[in-house]
Amino acid sequence: MKLDRLGTTAMSAALVAVALSGTAALAQDAEFTIAVSIPAATHGWTGGVVYHAEQAEQQIEAAYPNIDVIVSTASSATAQVSALEDLSATNELDALVILPFTSEELTGPVEQVASTGTFITVVDRGLSDESIQDLYVAGDNIAVGANTAEWLVEQLGGEGEIVVLRGIPTVIDDERIQGFTEVIEQSNIEILDIQYANWNQDEAFTLMQDYLGKYPNIDAVWANDDDMLLGVLEAVDMAGRTDVKYALGGNGMKQVIEMVMEGDERTPISTPYPPSMIASAMYMTAAQFAGQAPMRGSFLLDAPLITPENADQFYFPDSPF
Repeated sequence: MKLDRLGTTAMSAALVAVALSGTAALAQDAEFTIAVSIPAATHGWTGGVVYHAEQAEQQIEAAYPNIDVIVSTASSATAQVSALEDLSATNELDALVILPFTSEELTGPVEQVASTGTFITVVDRGLSDESIQDLYVAGDNIAVGANTAEWLVEQLGGEGEIVVLRGIPTVIDDERIQGFTEVIEQSNIEILDIQYANWNQDEAFTLMQDYLGKYPNIDAVWANDDDMLLGVLEAVDMAGRTDVKYALGGNGMKQVIEMVMEGDERTPISTPYPPSMIASAMYMTAAQFAGQAPMRGSFLLDAPLITPENADQFYFPDSPF
């Protein structure tokens, strides 16, 4: 598949223009249904996803009266599979935009939908079989991990002991870990432990407590998501540990961006992974049915380091995330 890399601002501006370009290109007798299947707001980032999906639904339906957008949320992979079956059984789907709860469990069900000729857009968490999708929109997860690791290696002088918290078993978690560990392995930094905390603040708090109990010295922590980072910071502060020089996350949660803007010593950087990518994917999918140039292939958002110097570009105080 063709791979395009787009800056967050450039992608948003281009796709909002597509979504609001009017209805002139739509055939008056054509009706289209786009289903959007996403995880429920189980943590901050997915809360942002739900918010932006609902905003995009309103914008697309206002711009294109012939397009019906159905947004469906699910609290687990099993629930998402069931919801997908219901959507397919009760609607003739022209397109499906899906952010899979997990990669493995959703690949088969999405393949079933695709077999009927439905246009498939996959967002964020890739399927196990890429050939199923017509369009893929995500952040550059390898860069999220690698850019964070390069900064950390430089700050620690290439030496030290660190712990890592993983998210949910998905392609994007694998890619973040791959990008991070490949850089760390080129240094003398030792990863003491690496376990899943499921992108959940409470689980991260518990796991970090375990890490602190097991390891008398931890120079830095990487939680590859900002929800987990908040749990990590709470555990470190509760334990009164001063050896942890850096605690880093990712995704650009506004609370963490505020820490970066204020020059927080432990969390002086972050990386963007905007939940608004779901809206971008919905706009691109709607373009398939609106006489716009068809968009197919893979589109990755850049993942530059967020620093005190550029943090204002990534700060959206009215966003839920």
